[in-house]
Order: sequence, then C-alpha cells, then structure tokens
Amino acid sequence: MKWSTKVRKWLRIIHRDLGYLLAGITVIYGISGYLLNHMDGKDPAFDTTEETIQINSKLNSNALYAELQSRPDMPDLKRILPHAEGFYKVLFDGGIGVYNSHTGELSYEFHRKKPFVYAINKLHYNKVKGWTLMGDFLAFSLIFLAVSGLFMVKGKNGLRQRGVWLLAIGLTIPILYIAFT
Repeated sequence: MKWSTKVRKWLRIIHRDLGYLLAGITVIYGISGYLLNHMDGKDPAFDTTEETIQINSKLNSNALYAELQSRPDMPDLKRILPHAEGFYKVLFDGGIGVYNSHTGELSYEFHRKKPFVYAINKLHYNKVKGWTLMGDFLAFSLIFLAVSGLFMVKGKNGLRQRGVWLLAIGLTIPILYIAFT
C-alpha cells in the first residue's frame, strides 16, 4: 500500500470518528451561535415581558411599596428607589420598572430564564468552569476536520481540481467581508 493511500485511509478513519464524536457539540454550538447572532438587542436566554399598568398617582415610596405588595398579580417586590423628580425605580424579583407618580403609570419588564438556551449560551461564552479545555479541543478538532477533509478525496472532485476552486471561494468570502467592512 502506498504512503498516500495509507495516509488517506487514516485521515478518513480519524475524520469519521472525530466527526461522530463532535456532532452533538457542534450542533449545540451552532444553535447557540445562531441565537446569539439574532439577538436583536435582547438576550435569547431570557423571555422578556413588558407591561404598563395604571395605579394610584402621587404615591411616595412607602405608599407605592404597600400598593404593590397588596396586588396579587405582581411578583415579589425587592426595593423601591428614588429615580428622578416624581419617578421611582421599582426592583422586582426578576424584573425592573419605573413608576411615574405624576400619572400613576408603572412600566416594568420581567425576565424569565429559558433553561436550555441559557445553558448552551453559557457553554458558548465559555462561562462554565473547566469548559475551556473542551472549547479548545473543539476548535482544534474543527481545524483538523477542515484540513483533513481537503486530502481525503482524489481525482476530479479532489483538492487539485474541483476542490481548489471551492477552497478559494471559501477563503475569499471572509477576506472580502473583512476588507469591505
């Protein structure tokens, strides 16, 4: 068996097995990356609910606290802080709001964690202790998969013919994007 045939055989074996091993991790990173790319200013790991309600006007912080505590539809109240003349910041468990004492309007938003998205984003951001080693393994494995894939096929669909053009296009796209942005 020729040297190049042996190398190609081992590249295929390692490429295949590494591909199977990393398929799940790559899908998780892909989902998380997609969600992070399309955040539109909001963290995809949280559902945000925004509401505005009308309550009594001209309440001071103590009266506002008592009013909000008496409402069963409101979440746990943490603190009320003076914000500006006639305005108070209202801190809820998992949310924040602003009360306008002139109009009696309370605008607030709540954030509820989406457990699966929150967990995969933590991995993507490398915020899980000990995950750096796995992230590095994935990064170098993806490089290996890309490079080994270049040499696995020979003939008209191999690197020297069809592959060189596709490789050139694949390299040109990010270079042009960087150059023109």
